[in-house]
Amino acid sequence: MNGSTVIDVPEFIDRQKVSGFQIRVLLLCAAVVCMDGFHAQAIGYVAPVLSKAWQLKPGALKDVFAAGLFGLMLGALILGPVADRVGRKPVIIVCTLAFSVFTLLTITADSLRSLFYWRLLTGLGLGGAFPNAIALTADYAPQHRRAIMLVVMSCGFSLGAALGGFFAAWLIPLMGWTGVFWVGGLLSLLLVPVLIFALPESIRLLALRGTEDDRIRDIFRRINAKLTFTPGTRFTAHEERLRGFAVRQLFQESRAIGTTLLWVMFFMNILVLYFLSSWLPTVIHNAGISMEKAAAITSLLQIGGIAGGLCLGWLFGRLSPFRVLAGAYLVAGFFIAGVGLSGASVGLIILTVSGAGFCIIGGQLGANALTGGYYPTAMRSTGIGWALGIGRIGSIIGPWLGGLILSFQWKTSSLFLTAGIPALAAALAAFIMAFRESGQAMKKSGDALAR
Repeated sequence: MNGSTVIDVPEFIDRQKVSGFQIRVLLLCAAVVCMDGFHAQAIGYVAPVLSKAWQLKPGALKDVFAAGLFGLMLGALILGPVADRVGRKPVIIVCTLAFSVFTLLTITADSLRSLFYWRLLTGLGLGGAFPNAIALTADYAPQHRRAIMLVVMSCGFSLGAALGGFFAAWLIPLMGWTGVFWVGGLLSLLLVPVLIFALPESIRLLALRGTEDDRIRDIFRRINAKLTFTPGTRFTAHEERLRGFAVRQLFQESRAIGTTLLWVMFFMNILVLYFLSSWLPTVIHNAGISMEKAAAITSLLQIGGIAGGLCLGWLFGRLSPFRVLAGAYLVAGFFIAGVGLSGASVGLIILTVSGAGFCIIGGQLGANALTGGYYPTAMRSTGIGWALGIGRIGSIIGPWLGGLILSFQWKTSSLFLTAGIPALAAALAAFIMAFRESGQAMKKSGDALAR
């Protein structure tokens, strides 16, 4: 390439085809997220065996579960803004190293107190890794492929969560409850050197710094070996810079309403997701279905979620993304209500649980992708991290609220009708977001014609 001496990096990436290098970035981030999903769900898989080994009373692990979720929330809220300042790559590496080491140290736990702290520290690493993996993938994705690339990458979480179940079923009979943490910790620890040598820093963040021309030139050559640049070529990003407290900027430049709506979507949807994943096996078993079948049916949430995420990602490129997302949340409300009306019919439960997973987990994967594209580079990790952090509050409230309602001995149909309400609230927020996006697009079009 010859001629221009100043290149706008985001615009230049948007004009390129997706290369093998960008796919490699996606796969590396997906591997991090896969390990994230594995470790986030690990305690749930070992809980029955652990409770029996330690002779714990029913519900004794609830504080341990909450510690992991609280750590996830803190990690997302704190480490998103940190990454926007120091870089995505170092934060992803440190977080992966942290959750690997703390997972391995979990095997030393000999009391609920020590287990509580190891899960809290593991959660901090997990919470910081996920939003930065989303942000880094978004930074390398051209705009016309960003949504589907982010959805595919985010599917790694559901894949890791599902694989955790298979690993647990295989390892627990051989090694006891510690086997899941041994294997999971070592696998993610092996990923760390790969990330150090193969994962690049965000090319868009480098452009915003304005002093990394040589590194950017090298990355572009890895994206497309045919590209050549004149010696004096400078690389920049005509985007908003980070000024002062990053979180405050999520509410500036006409972003306040959009940020609030995204937080509502994340909070409501993740509340429902963790309500379902926590209480579905119990509710299905109480309907007269064996515990083995109940666990297998609950796993359809994750499988349906992967299918839903891929389907929604494809639709995002063809229709109004937030309208598609709103439709998914709306349909989710009906599927959730349907679970409660299915009685002991295995066929109906399979259909409604799969549909709920398709819409709820698939919708969350889609929301991750759309949030990754909503914020400019300088605050992308902050925007995603805080949306996920607010959502994690819902992950803590959802299981607790479900337990409270169950203690009132409500009918199953009433329980799930109530659980569908947050999904409808998420749908309303997404519809408002779609309306705003449509209005802003019309305004930009009108401004362009006026000029």
